[in-house]
Amino acid sequence: MPTALVFLAEGAEEMETVITVDVLRRAGIDVTLAGLSGEGPVKCSRAVKVIPDAGLEQALKKDPYDALILPGGAGGAKKLAECGMVGVALKEQEKDGRLVAAVCAAPIALVAHGIGAAKKVTSHPSVAEKMKMEGYSYSTDRVVVDGNLITSQGPGTCFEFALKIVEHLLSKDKAHSLVEPMLIKM
Repeated sequence: MPTALVFLAEGAEEMETVITVDVLRRAGIDVTLAGLSGEGPVKCSRAVKVIPDAGLEQALKKDPYDALILPGGAGGAKKLAECGMVGVALKEQEKDGRLVAAVCAAPIALVAHGIGAAKKVTSHPSVAEKMKMEGYSYSTDRVVVDGNLITSQGPGTCFEFALKIVEHLLSKDKAHSLVEPMLIKM
């Protein structure tokens, strides 16, 4: 069974976090939701509190994950960009050719930690110029895949984002099998 770690920082976008975790778990992927500040509840961007499965330090002690996923939200993305443990994990993930996925403002953490330089990406429009200035090939597509890097634009693109991760880790057929039961209009 593939594994994924979803980073959870204060200020994360709730929908991007919960939709991604939910869709991956529906696909049978073993997901760990890891709180940057530990195991306690995390206040997200719209004041919804989400309880992580584990603190980040504890979660990173497990075997390597098949995917590391960064939800956006301006405040959460900033914290991901500033966290040294996130940077170390992302660099190891990229070095080993495993999947990294970021949505909304979270691609700024890719910039901060030197991940996916010059690759094709998308993001929330509010951080598009930063991505371009840092040398990424920017696209306005809703979801962009460049090798082992998947990026997406925001809350409204999260089902597509999560399904693309499922496709990458499992198969296109598995991703497609989730669409009808969830009543997703693609």
